Amino acid sequence: MSDLQDKAKRHLWMHFTRLGAYAQRDVPIFTRGSGVRLYDEHGRAFLDGLAGLFVVQAGHGRADLAEAGRRQAEQLAYYPIWSAAHPAAIELAARLAELAPGDLNRVFFTTGGSEAVESAWKLARAYFKAVGQPGRTKVISRNLAYHGTTMGALAVTGLPAIRTQFEPLVPGAVHVANTNRYHSAFDHEVDADDERFASACADAIEQAIVAEGSDTVAAVFLEPVQNTGGCFPPPPGYFAKVRDICDRHGVLLVSDEVICAFGRLGHWFGAQRYDYLPDMLTFAKGATSGYAPLGGVLCRDFLAEPFLSGDASFAHGITFGGHPVSCAVALANLDVLAEEGIVDHVAATEGALAERLQALRDIPLVGDVRGAGFFWALELVKDADDPTVCFSPEERTSLIRTSVAPGLFEAGLICRADDRVDPVVQLSPVLLCGDDEFDEIEHILRGVLSAAARR
Repeated sequence: MSDLQDKAKRHLWMHFTRLGAYAQRDVPIFTRGSGVRLYDEHGRAFLDGLAGLFVVQAGHGRADLAEAGRRQAEQLAYYPIWSAAHPAAIELAARLAELAPGDLNRVFFTTGGSEAVESAWKLARAYFKAVGQPGRTKVISRNLAYHGTTMGALAVTGLPAIRTQFEPLVPGAVHVANTNRYHSAFDHEVDADDERFASACADAIEQAIVAEGSDTVAAVFLEPVQNTGGCFPPPPGYFAKVRDICDRHGVLLVSDEVICAFGRLGHWFGAQRYDYLPDMLTFAKGATSGYAPLGGVLCRDFLAEPFLSGDASFAHGITFGGHPVSCAVALANLDVLAEEGIVDHVAATEGALAERLQALRDIPLVGDVRGAGFFWALELVKDADDPTVCFSPEERTSLIRTSVAPGLFEAGLICRADDRVDPVVQLSPVLLCGDDEFDEIEHILRGVLSAAARR
């Protein structure tokens, strides 16, 4: 055992990890990255088909992004944005406001996505209290949706597998049907029609608002494309209907774009792809391509108005929110994404990626292929002719953890093989990927999934 392996097993508590799984085998240790590749401690190359964790938009090993952080650290390594400011945070806030749709002009910085969601819920509560509607405290989100792991964000999250260990959670979060057409909560006739399916999914949100009492609901939290469960895109017209529902009931609409922003869907923000204006937009991950931690909440102008005069303040803050080095790296990253045409590249090539993945439907194990931009999932099924026949929890675990996940890793493809709900393989490649990488992804997936189907 190497010294690194010994230290990892003795001292490092890895996130969302079954630590006992490494009792008899090595912990994967990655030591460097370059472009779309990662390299482990043995020098073996892997195609990063998950962009780290939906993060590394502009690629690994970029000297320009590293240099931006170095220059800022040399000039001003740290100062908090508590009753003061520094140029990097100011310039980044202005740049984000310029890129964002509508009047999303105010930016509250955090260090990551969970904190951004937590901050958005707190701001919704503080805003309504400030405008004389203190009863508005609840939030609506969707079943299986992942919105983070801090206690407030975990309550917004609709994934039971990561909630039960920490219950009781913060009260006030209600979960409704998502836009998974493959395992829909509605009748087949509804699923088959875009308009009816969009209406049914949106109506589920309105029914929850009414059931809870319109004057008690503060916000609706939605991802443009839902992550957990396997990349559920919205049906046409869904977000327009949700926007109308929120407006009629005086509820804030929060677009959780921790994954979907900064080119992942071929636009700067997912809200632009699906043509809606949220009241708040949470972001993190791709803002810096992972070169430094940063997150935040973009807010419409009216949400700041109660806090702009007198002694009023939003009594919330994070020590490292808006960190100078992170903001400098984010500014450099936004330059790279724009100047190198990376966002446009995703829009131009997403069809080629989709074509490669859709071709895998001929494998009996592949039941559905869905997604948008560079954010896709393949759902694995027990019976290709009948999606209602589901794997047992034990079968899911065996399929993913003893066959698919290790097979993909051994073949040199990093992606997400998830068994928390219906088994899926998720892909979120570095945004620099093109035809050669798409071919490699299809080739590896075909080999591993075909072998798993024969077991």
